[in-house]
Amino acid sequence: MKYFNLYIACACLLFFGSIHAQQTPAKKQSKALSIEGATAHLGNGKVIENALIMFNEGKITFIGSAHMRIARIGKVIDAKGKHVYPGFIIPNSTLGLVEIDAVKASDDDSEIGTWNPNIRSLIAYNAESKVVESMRPNGVLLGQITPRGGRISGTSSVVQFDAWNWEDAAVKTDEGIHINWPSNFSRGRSWLGEDPGLKMNKAYADQVKAIEDYFNNAKAYSKATPSITNLAYEALKGIFDGSKKLYVNVNDEKGIIDAVNFSKKNNIANTVIVGGQDAYKVADILTANNIPVILNRVHSRPNQTDDDYDLPYKTAKLLVDQGVIVALQANGQMERMNTRNLPFYAGTTVAHGLTKAQALQLITLNPAKILGIDAMYGSLETGKSATLFISEGDALDMRTNIISHAFIDGRLISLETHQTELWKRYSEKHQSN
Repeated sequence: MKYFNLYIACACLLFFGSIHAQQTPAKKQSKALSIEGATAHLGNGKVIENALIMFNEGKITFIGSAHMRIARIGKVIDAKGKHVYPGFIIPNSTLGLVEIDAVKASDDDSEIGTWNPNIRSLIAYNAESKVVESMRPNGVLLGQITPRGGRISGTSSVVQFDAWNWEDAAVKTDEGIHINWPSNFSRGRSWLGEDPGLKMNKAYADQVKAIEDYFNNAKAYSKATPSITNLAYEALKGIFDGSKKLYVNVNDEKGIIDAVNFSKKNNIANTVIVGGQDAYKVADILTANNIPVILNRVHSRPNQTDDDYDLPYKTAKLLVDQGVIVALQANGQMERMNTRNLPFYAGTTVAHGLTKAQALQLITLNPAKILGIDAMYGSLETGKSATLFISEGDALDMRTNIISHAFIDGRLISLETHQTELWKRYSEKHQSN
């Protein structure tokens, strides 16, 4: 009976797993394709009306006007009246690290301890996540998978969202270290009877010194020839030689300035501010030091009582106007689910001052530059990866971003998800009544 029950359990698992498994990843592009007639939004600020895009073996071989007398290659997709965009890129994401928040066994976005630069998010990435799969119908095709927690959370990697496993998914491996900068202020815990207002963090100076001491030790290690390998210090070597970026999660004005000075003091060439709620106040410092910002979620509320009500909506505009390279993220509550709304966050910035071309760059070329993948991704250009999609309308508008085709490295990927299956199932039910 014991073996019979085990057999039944395994059979049920295989049966239900096969029903709800992720769509099979697409095969490598084997035949050339041409997309003709669409409005091509290149992601670099340019737009081509009635465009012709041709790609083969995963790369764009031609992009220009469809009026040009040039032989089309392979199958031709008629996209008249539609729009083509480069695949959207989500930075600072925990997609694939957590499947169901309430199920602890599916939550692997942080490690125990304070100093974890050697923790690699990539090897915990679940390429078969149903949540990851649900990004593709909105055009989010690549992401930076980032650990959380501790003072130094660990190492991030960039992946594409149609893969068998994390090895297949990897686009850029172990490209950055993420650090959580101390806050100058904290709020009282009202549930413990404390005043919920802001108060000074008296331990701030000590917490910053702890970071400085840790980096000094790591720097000394990188210059020595130790007999015993320290994995944590080994992971930080790339920060000092410029091969990795330092992503600093910090929001307040003083914290941003201190983080910039810390990078300068330690000769860290590649620093990115993540969060940057008050970054617009010190945009001149960021521009002078060539430091980009991965901005907090656009659809959020102001943090301070004297902030403008629409500050989260217009912060991107304030930074872009001062020459800061800005990308958008989806941090906060229900982060992974809300990642699918990335294009609509960009659309909101259009309503608050940016042009559509500028807003598109916030989720295409700008994050590609920040993540160091712009040689192949982030814009539609000859020689770059054919990672793009065709939308019925404006992809930054939730009413019109209806995607008919999506490609990652030239591979035509499935746009079916558990959610689209449910939508079809229940729409047919109501139509029959």
